[in-house]
Amino acid sequence: MTTAFPPLPISATDLKELRVRDDAGNPPRPYPDDEGGAPLRCCLRSSAAGERIALLSYAPLRRWAARTGADPGAYDEQGPVFVHAEDCGGPADEHPGYPWARPGALRVLRRYDGRGHITGGRLLELPDDAQAAFAHALAEAFADPETAQVHVRAVEYGCYHFRVDRP
Repeated sequence: MTTAFPPLPISATDLKELRVRDDAGNPPRPYPDDEGGAPLRCCLRSSAAGERIALLSYAPLRRWAARTGADPGAYDEQGPVFVHAEDCGGPADEHPGYPWARPGALRVLRRYDGRGHITGGRLLELPDDAQAAFAHALAEAFADPETAQVHVRAVEYGCYHFRVDRP
């Protein structure tokens, strides 16, 4: 599926570092996912039963700011994300659709400017056509010329799902 606003996984460079020490300073603790279904931010799909995964602390704005010279200040957040315990090669599709887009799910889309400061947000309850709803909400977000990136998070746990950069 081709999307106008492609979702971005955690970068391979960041994953390599996180698999040694996460953004809270902890070493990873890989384990086999007995049930499957964990939302993997490395490849933007859910885990299969038996895959080795790790739950890591990740600070997406902090890492982005380190590369761009931005200063998110108090907007810097870190939280838990699931990833494969070893390199998985990232998403299988160059332009995957929006992951974990089940109807009825609640997502928050947070807009950030080039400094890494929040410039707005939106709650999105996903309808039956969740892919179209994401595309519409992201088009709205990028209609603001100050929006440099959008983070999509789950409302239930506040977990970071993926980032979308200004096209």
